[in-house]
Amino acid sequence: MSERRTPMADYDAMSTSTAGRVMETYSTSFSLASRLLDARTRTDIRNLYAVVRIADEIVDGTASDAGLTDTGVREELDAFEYQVMRALGSGFSTNPPVHAFAGTARRTGITAEHMTAFFSSMRRDLSPSPVYDDAELAAYIYGSAEVIGLMCLCIFTAGHGLPEGDLDRCATGARRLGAAFQKINFLRDLHEDTAELGRSYLGDGDPLTDRRRDEVIADVRADLDAALETVPLLPVRARAGVIAAALLYRELTDRLAVTPASVIMRHRVSVPARVKATIPARALLTAARMRP
Repeated sequence: MSERRTPMADYDAMSTSTAGRVMETYSTSFSLASRLLDARTRTDIRNLYAVVRIADEIVDGTASDAGLTDTGVREELDAFEYQVMRALGSGFSTNPPVHAFAGTARRTGITAEHMTAFFSSMRRDLSPSPVYDDAELAAYIYGSAEVIGLMCLCIFTAGHGLPEGDLDRCATGARRLGAAFQKINFLRDLHEDTAELGRSYLGDGDPLTDRRRDEVIADVRADLDAALETVPLLPVRARAGVIAAALLYRELTDRLAVTPASVIMRHRVSVPARVKATIPARALLTAARMRP
């Protein structure tokens, strides 16, 4: 006769299942890439995604659509941060995705400092400047994207000790991959950010030009290339998933590179599903050819 699972085991299973639904609902790209990871790593990545996505939804309009005032949205973000920080300490939350993430964080070494940086950037989105200077933008990208890469690295390397030098290089690669993703998101989401959310990440608030588009694209490509150079240092179990995510964003980058700036300002460019479907095989082949 099989042993009955404990109440905590049932709660953990429910929480991770709920967290997994967040990624499935909001990101076909990351869902596709995560399927190339082993089961434990995939679950941890989905748990992380759920928490950062919920915070994103709070600041990007969902809370406002629910009828919350600007003050109410800020209070909701503060309350969510409190839930996350409390769960990091206790290992438990009545919010299932937060509970799932806390288990991942405590086991893989994700820290409160990571989440403090993340929530700082989320809070910045609630009172954005008309224009970001270089220092402000760098700080925003670190908290909103680079630190996500560092938390993913914690997950990928949990239980797999890397030499200190390799770990440092991987940390740099993780930050640059996160930065690349965020910068290309700035281009992809330009219409929504400027017209609906009142944000200007890419310059002085003037309309996007083809020249400015090309500058961003060149920056993104440099980040992607630098990040991919460090993938062979990662544990084998993580490589294909990371490569798949990078290839998906490289495809989006290539499409934005040939889209006139005037079109980017009005429409959201995306990668067709039929193209996305080819990415996993390419990622697996690339990973199989890699040597540390």
